Amino acid sequence: MSKKVEAPATQEVLDRLPAVQARVNASKTSIYAWVKSGNFPPPVKLGMRAIAWRRSDVDRWIESRTSHVA
Repeated sequence: MSKKVEAPATQEVLDRLPAVQARVNASKTSIYAWVKSGNFPPPVKLGMRAIAWRRSDVDRWIESRTSHVA
């Protein structure tokens, strides 16, 4: 008998670079520089040449930036 594997209750939403650029209003170069310096969440590898960012990670980053402004 095979075991039934249930999917997680919530699926993580992943955004590709153009969507992340639009959300944080930054260039590709800036985003990669922030990742390299540890100031932005790292992307997730989707394949050999594809990456994306977890929307929840980017949301937390945005919240941390806006909380410093207030």
